[in-house]
Amino acid sequence: METWTFASLSILLKVIVSLVVIFGIIILITRVSGLRTFAKMSSFDFASTIAIGSILATVIMNTNQSLLKGGIALAGIIMFQTIFSFAIRKSKTLSKLLTNAPMMLMYEGEILYENLEKTNVGEDDLIAKLREANALNFSEVKAVILESTGDMSVLHSKDDSNLEDRILKGVKGLPIQARLN
Repeated sequence: METWTFASLSILLKVIVSLVVIFGIIILITRVSGLRTFAKMSSFDFASTIAIGSILATVIMNTNQSLLKGGIALAGIIMFQTIFSFAIRKSKTLSKLLTNAPMMLMYEGEILYENLEKTNVGEDDLIAKLREANALNFSEVKAVILESTGDMSVLHSKDDSNLEDRILKGVKGLPIQARLN
């Protein structure tokens, strides 16, 4: 019998076995599908991770759910994620429609406040990232880019070297003067 504070030994054993089996299935699926499955996350990857966590919790905690059903659901989500990743890699239209482009937050020592507002990033968060990257002066900062994964890349140098165009490929929100060069 199960109460708010107590569960029978058979239920607890089923939870433990479910935990071991379902995590084994996740490890197997991740090994087959590759590290990208749980790498830096796009919004789709985040949604997939939430769905996987929900399935894990349901199968582990609900003793009426079958391990086979949970394993098939996990495999289905990972398969869908793999197909989605392949489709956006192969189709520029799908990529533009379904993924976030990197956004310039700071360029040549100047904070781009309009882009901060568009991306819902605070100036304090930007400055914290500059400190984390050991940027000592705004004048050293060549660019800060909010990547599609949500990470901020800080490109800085003490010398007068210029950013190579390929580094900024696909980045939105470049100031007009940068686009004219």
